[in-house]
Amino acid sequence: MPPLRELLTDGRVHVADGAMGTMLYSRGVYVNVCYDELNVRQPDVVRDVHRDYIRAGARLVETNTFGANPFKLAHYGLAADTETLNAAAAGIAREAAGGRDVAVLGAMGPLGIRLEPFGETSVEEARAAFARQASGLAAGGVDGFILETFMDVEELRAAVDGVRRVSDLAIIAQMTVGEDGRTHYGTAPADFGPVIAAMGVDALGVNCSVGPHGVLEAIESLAKVVTLPLTAMPNAGLPREVSGRKMYMASPEYMASYARRMVEAGARVVGGCCGTTPDHIKAMTGFVQSVSPRHVAVAVPAPVSQPAIEPAPLAERSHYGAKIARGEFLTTVEIVPPKGVDPAPMFAQVRALKAAGVDAVNVPDGPRAQSRMGALLSGLMIEREVGLEAVVHYACRDRNLLGMLSDLLGAAAAGLRNLLLVTGDPPKMGPYPDATAVFDIDSIGLTNLVSRLNRGLDPGGNALGEPTRFVIGVGVNPAAPDLDRELRRFAWKIEAGAEYAVTQPVFDLDQLDRFLKLVEHFRLPIIGGIWPLVSLRNAEFLANEVPGVTVPQEVLDRMRRASAQGKDAALAEGVSIAREMLAAVRDRLAGAQVSAPLGRVPVALEVLGAR
Repeated sequence: MPPLRELLTDGRVHVADGAMGTMLYSRGVYVNVCYDELNVRQPDVVRDVHRDYIRAGARLVETNTFGANPFKLAHYGLAADTETLNAAAAGIAREAAGGRDVAVLGAMGPLGIRLEPFGETSVEEARAAFARQASGLAAGGVDGFILETFMDVEELRAAVDGVRRVSDLAIIAQMTVGEDGRTHYGTAPADFGPVIAAMGVDALGVNCSVGPHGVLEAIESLAKVVTLPLTAMPNAGLPREVSGRKMYMASPEYMASYARRMVEAGARVVGGCCGTTPDHIKAMTGFVQSVSPRHVAVAVPAPVSQPAIEPAPLAERSHYGAKIARGEFLTTVEIVPPKGVDPAPMFAQVRALKAAGVDAVNVPDGPRAQSRMGALLSGLMIEREVGLEAVVHYACRDRNLLGMLSDLLGAAAAGLRNLLLVTGDPPKMGPYPDATAVFDIDSIGLTNLVSRLNRGLDPGGNALGEPTRFVIGVGVNPAAPDLDRELRRFAWKIEAGAEYAVTQPVFDLDQLDRFLKLVEHFRLPIIGGIWPLVSLRNAEFLANEVPGVTVPQEVLDRMRRASAQGKDAALAEGVSIAREMLAAVRDRLAGAQVSAPLGRVPVALEVLGAR
């Protein structure tokens, strides 16, 4: 077998293998096991799959290592075995190839986590993880690498960098696209093709996610913008649910006919992904033998990132943003949306707030994991019905990144401007402990997303046209148990684009002062949370059962003494403590967010001196 680089540029068409997972499943290996561990536990099963594909005509075979990176292996307690499992897989594929004219490709997929700026994993950590996997594959004797099913161009870049740390063997890089022909982050092949070509890979293409029709369209787009050899490895159609199992319905003949069309469009390597079998590869081999690629050479354009638009000045986005920009002290009140469908009581509360002259109303998003009317719609209804600006808390708990993107674009189009971005309380804190959470990204990733939208870019860096005009707020906790971690996350939020912050309820001024000293160099406006205590029980609950809230013993003692005189005395003392906190933060912070405890807006107004 000639070296892989020579093979990719010899002007001929080469057929790769099909799905490893599909074949392992058909042989009794089910989804609750680590497929990558089979390389040491059941090597004969893996070897037989390779041999079946080679007998079917495949001349490029992929190792059984798609998920064999430290992050995915960690789910099975196997991260320490990364190099061993990858080397074993390469050895199995090499043995299956024997002395035949077959190239072994080290298969590497995404890490299964989000990287910065939308996740907590750094690019450097990603590079190191990919380097460990590539090191094992190289030690096992692969002829080159195939980086496949990537949804994020920047994660693919990290993978290429990781491979290059340990090997100079040829690299095939493949993205995956959806039915709309774009990546998960909305990038079209015509855009990602030149960017990947500039990474120094030897071939690039598309695999997985869609069937032959979608991959053909992507190859046609790529052929117009890159000169590198192209690769095409579609699924066997889109999966259908049949008797509780996902079945791929495209026949070998259908796949083969599209393989021929892909070659005519410019593909030099064709193969298959999910659902494809040796029967599909055999049919594809027969169809493409007599076809030559018609990839017309073009001048590869230099990758050009989409131009970001300068965000609108903060003072022009909203009344709330204007007061922040001018450094004027803000007063807002937090109310919770209704549990039912009638917004009238909420409107009545907000009218009282407007009459009292507060700057905005804060609308939390499922606080304490309670099920209530949606915060975005509640905020929009408040602004339209009452005419008071809303600061909508938006949580990561219940939506994936694409769902958040849809929500935010719709909210921007409807005129919403003020956001407080939070990760969200876990469902186990609420009345539905068996509910599942998404947490696809956290508040740092969400801040990055909204900041990009304000610059007219989607998550993939693609131009959206008109930018959004959000005022971007984040949460911060001066009483965090792990203050070092809180400070790091606060710095990352500011780097991501935060324009103001709101604290958890403030009861301890000494603690607040220490925190402010630590963050004064950030020069970010900070709004203090003010919570009027209504009873001793309420104070004890906040002190002992609400994460991130500290209630000093002195405050608990004051509430205990007042409670001994009755409920009214306890409420009066709680309001008095809150008013003291409000007076104290006026020359320390940029504003105050006063909560309406248990929905009691008159109590919040009494704290503000508006009753």
